Amino acid sequence: MKDMATPLEVALPPQPRSYQGVNWEGLKTLYFREVRRFWKVGMQTLAAPVVTALLYMLVFVVAVGGGRPVEGISYGAFVAPGLIMMQILSNAFANSSSSLLQAKFNGLMGDFMTPPLTPLEHLIGFGLGAATRGIMVGAVAAVAVLPFARLPMEAPWAVLFFGFGAALIMAFIGIMAGLWAEKFDHMAAVTNFVIMPMTFLSGTFYLIERLPEPFRTFSKYNPVFYLIDGFRYGFIGHHEGSLAVGVGMTLALTLFTGFLCFRMFETGYKIKT
Repeated sequence: MKDMATPLEVALPPQPRSYQGVNWEGLKTLYFREVRRFWKVGMQTLAAPVVTALLYMLVFVVAVGGGRPVEGISYGAFVAPGLIMMQILSNAFANSSSSLLQAKFNGLMGDFMTPPLTPLEHLIGFGLGAATRGIMVGAVAAVAVLPFARLPMEAPWAVLFFGFGAALIMAFIGIMAGLWAEKFDHMAAVTNFVIMPMTFLSGTFYLIERLPEPFRTFSKYNPVFYLIDGFRYGFIGHHEGSLAVGVGMTLALTLFTGFLCFRMFETGYKIKT
């Protein structure tokens, strides 16, 4: 004869579903959620950045550059990789940061925290979703600037490595900013006082050796400079900084920012109350 369940056992809530290994279905759902989120407003997230890149090319190459070469390379070919990288960086950051900040404002953070996803799966889902947007915008921008500059492919490994590494780094920084920020003013402060200065002082439109001090020294310690410099090398075979330093910095920064995001998800930083 079976034992009767005690009142305490009857009152216990059902246990959450147990996943062995990776919750692939949940991870896939989160990733495609992030991709569909920017895909639905493609005119804003994909077309608008390309127009911005074309305007930069028009101003700096046609109006200002005037065909003057940089280190024996046409100004258009020198500037184009930097503009493409700018779109990768800004869009990867914007996707993850805005996704989390809007979820906070709309009271939807529970939709991310309730499913049986581990902190690592949250990190991968948000990170890859944001990186996908950055890479897609960068690819479209590359096609758009081709009429202004012929871009050879001197080192495809560098284009792939620095492009994907930059997208992941900025996606992770966007996650940190989205979890930290409590209002849009906080996000604007990060963009205006951190992201934009690092981007424009990175040698996108010029050789950093032409900068006055202290900006020249600052640029040599600017990680965005090494991302753009390595990315540019992949196209035109020219670089100002050390490629070895750029590769090492990219790997280290990807792991470091990813670890910080993992810890923020794991501890429930500004998520759990």
